[in-house]
Amino acid sequence: MDELLTPIQDALEGQIDFHGQRLAELLSTILLVISGVACFLIGYVYKDIHLTLWTGLAGTLFTAFIVVPPWPIYNRNPEKWLGSPSARATPGITVDGVKVQ
Repeated sequence: MDELLTPIQDALEGQIDFHGQRLAELLSTILLVISGVACFLIGYVYKDIHLTLWTGLAGTLFTAFIVVPPWPIYNRNPEKWLGSPSARATPGITVDGVKVQ
């Protein structure tokens, strides 16, 4: 069962780096502002609240489609993390600078 779920989990895990988070935040802000302005203008010109709401919904869904999935563009600068100190250390005990095994 794990061999079936592992690829799905890897695809949906959402690995993005810090630069990708900044880019996703910037894109979401810009796209939502553009969507809001478009909604206002369409509502003002056509004087139709339903069309305004549908335009806003479409803009929000488009923004979610661009920002929410873990696209590869959001993971171009992955961080190189160090392991834990216990994993890096070699086995043995150091007493007064002398390694005792």
